[in-house]
Amino acid sequence: MTDELPGIDTPAVTAWLAKHVDGLEPPLEYSLIAAGGSNLTYRVQDTAGRLWALRRPPATAVLATAHDVVREYRILDALSRDGTVPVPAALALCQDIEVTGAPFSVMAFVDGTILRTADDGAALTPREAEAATASLVEVQVAMHSLDPDAVGLGDLSRHRTGYVERQLARWHKQVETARVRETPLLDDLHNRLVRTVPPEIGAPTIAHGDYRFDNTVLGPDYAVCAVLDWELCTIGDAVADFAWSLLYWADPGDPCPFLESAPTLAPGFSRRADVAERYAASSGRSLDALPWLVVFSYWKMACIVEGAYVRRLKGARSGAAESPDVARIAARVDLLLEHAGDGARGIL
Repeated sequence: MTDELPGIDTPAVTAWLAKHVDGLEPPLEYSLIAAGGSNLTYRVQDTAGRLWALRRPPATAVLATAHDVVREYRILDALSRDGTVPVPAALALCQDIEVTGAPFSVMAFVDGTILRTADDGAALTPREAEAATASLVEVQVAMHSLDPDAVGLGDLSRHRTGYVERQLARWHKQVETARVRETPLLDDLHNRLVRTVPPEIGAPTIAHGDYRFDNTVLGPDYAVCAVLDWELCTIGDAVADFAWSLLYWADPGDPCPFLESAPTLAPGFSRRADVAERYAASSGRSLDALPWLVVFSYWKMACIVEGAYVRRLKGARSGAAESPDVARIAARVDLLLEHAGDGARGIL
């Protein structure tokens, strides 16, 4: 393994792929894809120019359960068989950690457009932006219509209800397990959120956990042709899952956006409130709990960024663009918590 390819023993992985992936012709070229802040994702190209995607956990400082590529592979396999939600085909899974230090999965490489920044969004015409918006919402609505048992994922979670309670426990535990500094506001908000969880609306369904434009691939018609990054997927509350996605839909002038440069900031895109109305109308689900879920989502994002801060302190690398100044990551946590605290007034 090298610094250029963290987590990949090139000869060993190549030998394994040659045995387990049909049609693959070594030698292979590997490149780290600049997307995702947790699992490492590689573009793999063989001598004939064919492409695959390979996923494995970070090379260092892995938090328990946070980067389970085996579980993610199973989700992709089930969803690709069902066909309701477009996903890359699951092709091979290596659970032998002797190959490259951790399990890894191989899936089809889906080519297309991934919107990550405001510049990416600005490259679309208003008609293309509308097509992308409509498809992003409709695919999530379709996802939330799935019966976990019917698609073979009924045992994805030990619990069908209590999605938000489980999320509160999970993310707070991860902060506690890897704690390197005091975060009193994070702890206080956790306690207040636990006491005020709103009732769930509708039957539990497949919750992606991180659904947004830069975890999807758009085809030539700007419709979603593949949903990526299923490592946080579980059985849960559709409205909470949508609320999380909605906060990635940045509006101009947002005081604390989830993304510094979101594609939805481009003029051709609808505003966040319009997207919420579109989801509510298409899904038939009430969004009465949205103000509470916004506070919860900012708290959850603070927990996730705190985890990224800890991993950076411990030397972990990912495919995401990373600031060399870890203090900026800690400051980002504090800003998210302050924004959650402001939103909590009168709600919690």
